[in-house]
Amino acid sequence: MRRNDIRNIAIIAHVDHGKTTLVDALLKQSGQFRDSQLQGDCILDSNDLERERGITILAKNISLNYKGTKVNIIDTPGHADFGGEVERVLRMADGALMLVDAFEGPRPQTRFVMTKALEVGLQPIIVINKVDRSDARPDDVLMETLHLLEELGAENPLEIPYIYASGRAGFASHDPSAREGSIEPLLDLVVEHVPGPEANVDEPFQMMATSLMWSEFVGRITVGRVSNGKVKPGQRVNVMKNGKNVTATVETVEEFAKLGRVKTDLGTAGDIIALTGISDVDIGDTIADIEKPVALPRIKVDEPTLSMVFTINSSPFCGKSGAKFLTSRHLRERLQRELQSNVAMRIDETENKECFKVSGRGLLHISVLIETMRREGYELSVGKPEVIRKKVDGVWHEPFEVLEVDVPTESVGAVIEQVSQRRGQLTQMNAGNGSNTHLEFNIPARGLIGLKTRLLNATRGEAVMHHRFDAYKPQEGDVPHRKNGVYISQDNGRVTAFALNKLQDRAELFVAPGDEVYEGMVVGENSRENDLIVNPIREKKLTNMRASGSDENIILRPPRDMTLEIALEYIEWDEYVEVTPDAIRMRKVWLTENERKRKLRAELPA
Repeated sequence: MRRNDIRNIAIIAHVDHGKTTLVDALLKQSGQFRDSQLQGDCILDSNDLERERGITILAKNISLNYKGTKVNIIDTPGHADFGGEVERVLRMADGALMLVDAFEGPRPQTRFVMTKALEVGLQPIIVINKVDRSDARPDDVLMETLHLLEELGAENPLEIPYIYASGRAGFASHDPSAREGSIEPLLDLVVEHVPGPEANVDEPFQMMATSLMWSEFVGRITVGRVSNGKVKPGQRVNVMKNGKNVTATVETVEEFAKLGRVKTDLGTAGDIIALTGISDVDIGDTIADIEKPVALPRIKVDEPTLSMVFTINSSPFCGKSGAKFLTSRHLRERLQRELQSNVAMRIDETENKECFKVSGRGLLHISVLIETMRREGYELSVGKPEVIRKKVDGVWHEPFEVLEVDVPTESVGAVIEQVSQRRGQLTQMNAGNGSNTHLEFNIPARGLIGLKTRLLNATRGEAVMHHRFDAYKPQEGDVPHRKNGVYISQDNGRVTAFALNKLQDRAELFVAPGDEVYEGMVVGENSRENDLIVNPIREKKLTNMRASGSDENIILRPPRDMTLEIALEYIEWDEYVEVTPDAIRMRKVWLTENERKRKLRAELPA
């Protein structure tokens, strides 16, 4: 039994291939919204971080009615670091719109998400997007995509339906040369080729929790697709967790309608719904019939590859930025709450009760959590990112990644040199299109830390890099660390232009006149390999103030702007990034010089 009145589809693609823009076109041409409801671009990227960074971070659900069929659409992230979001929501869909840029073709994340989609048996539909680009090559990209699907083991790849589209221009067509029209041919393809959900209405109720939300009014909201049976408000259910069952009462049942949710009297098999009233539930738990509870297979998520140490902010500026959450108890509670919705993240306690080991898919995955926490009013210090190693048959293995770089041909040598220094091995080089060359490397994951900044500097900002997890392999040799030492402030106070003028000749500075610094804070990068203790708060003495020619014309270079990701890549093992609601600073783990000397002797790695 399959329902013919519903289609559940996920939109999956590589980052910047136009998923959210295509959803905009679907919304605007559906005829179900007022103009005031659909303001701006990337309508579903409602999160402040998503809008600032221009990427999708969280998967989202919307619903449209098309020719009598309800189409539930799940917009997913395109960045590899947020693969956990993709893995947990694919269970709710029966089909997948596989978006591919008409110029770039299949990229690392395209391969990753299609592998996951085929594993859960989704019906793919290929959408060659951005066909109105001047450099588009839709026919070649279609062949590359079909080859990828064949390589991934798709059944009958030549029979997979495909269509050409432009999300920004708002049209879809079976003609690659079309430049106008509507998005309806894409929806027709979805209704025709994506199967309706299975509808075993007479079976006992089963639903897997695939997403969790929070409301100040009703508490926890559980989102998932009804696998079997039906559910209604007031019904008693069994929450099947790992090793224990918990009973609860469903207060309300809500179905997705347009951009929001509406209450309904009944949720049946095949519906994507939201339940309230169930407080003790985690992602992957099965919500089942109270009398005949049967658990569904839990969501399998790839393991994290990168970890960082989170600890309290112990600097002299702690509590001065208006933060509301400062203690280790606050940190523990917030990190445990993150685990409820972020299935790809792991939190481990350490021997030091004030430190927590946070593991995730990549630097961006964890840095988004840090940025979210600082905006919520948390203060914390974060250690250097480290890859997660495993011991296999007595040999240490580390994660390796496939790195793809598109770069102007004249900069190929600089890219190969930088990647080779970090144990990367060139596996493929193609002339590409136009003046760009496409390079593929196999590189240890720890070699990627700090590589992006180096590549952008070496190619004058023209390199475009993407990477995806490949496999665990025997550990390679050492990867070069930061070549330069740092300037460390020797005192607390406010930075003066007079002091910086003397320092800038031999350093690149991270602070500006008027900034407050403290002892042990990193204020600049030394031109040599050693760390140097400096006095950035030194003032000019008042003697000879009126003597002719005694004043200097001070011209300072602007300080280097250290964003959160750049700072995390920059620090070494004896340094922290201090994160507060209004500032990001770098500091030594041990603030005083005597303490650093004593600790370094005891903890210097072999």
